[in-house]
Amino acid sequence: MFELPPIEKILFLSVLAVFALGSIVGFLQLSRGRDRYRRTLILLIALGICLESLLLVVRALAVGAIPLTGLFESMVVLTTVLGLTYLFLSIVIKQVWFGSVMAWIMFGMTALSAVVAKPASGLQHHAKTPWIIFHGLSMTLSGTMIVVAGAMSFLFLLCRWRLKHKQINKVVGRLPNIETLERMNILGLRACFVLMSFGLVSGIGVAVVRSEMLAISAGDWFTDSKIIVIAVAWTLIAVILFLKEVVSLSAKRIAQMTLVAVFLILFALVGATIFCGSAHDFSNDTTTTIKAGK
Repeated sequence: MFELPPIEKILFLSVLAVFALGSIVGFLQLSRGRDRYRRTLILLIALGICLESLLLVVRALAVGAIPLTGLFESMVVLTTVLGLTYLFLSIVIKQVWFGSVMAWIMFGMTALSAVVAKPASGLQHHAKTPWIIFHGLSMTLSGTMIVVAGAMSFLFLLCRWRLKHKQINKVVGRLPNIETLERMNILGLRACFVLMSFGLVSGIGVAVVRSEMLAISAGDWFTDSKIIVIAVAWTLIAVILFLKEVVSLSAKRIAQMTLVAVFLILFALVGATIFCGSAHDFSNDTTTTIKAGK
């Protein structure tokens, strides 16, 4: 994060501070059991989205392209879309737990972005194709949908646990309807599966067609840690949706498996790059890295 150019560093730190404040407001909202902070939370999330959008514009001007090919940019876009999803859903879901959990998730995603933040790099010449943008957008949106599904799964399990232990007063007015949470979880899983399918197909196409131009063999792509973990997550989501239709998999099991899929995808996005040395990168750091102040 400290390697970012000054303007990007200021914007990103501002985003981090706004979402951190939002997470604190979310905690206060829960501790007092009221929605009096709901408008404040919505304003903070909206401000964070505006700052992230400005950061993406600055990054786009730096690389001269749509900022979706780098991991940092993808994480920022993911958080932005997640924030927009929250603003949209907050119109119909007004319970305090929903807003608080979404605020914590957005702060957590922003903190993860700080781990992978680095100066902008130009896109490799041979990777400059609309398919790369389509691939990046599909995978980013699928990541947003699985995070939303994960949030719904967590709230579903929490609501179910409290109902089981007869804590009705901690459910009514604080948590969304359990049937609504179940439906939104499934909707998120389906959207994630479709978007990730498009992303995988477009990514495989680029790997096969342009493997020689990118100086990376197709075999290297298919054995890359990030791609393997994403493929496992995609398979798990497919299994969840299949079992739901065929054997009527219980909502509890669906929620638990969804949380596993969320972990896999987040690990693929961040952990595989940091710990496994993923080569899934189209940037050209050696020739076109944008230096601060230039």
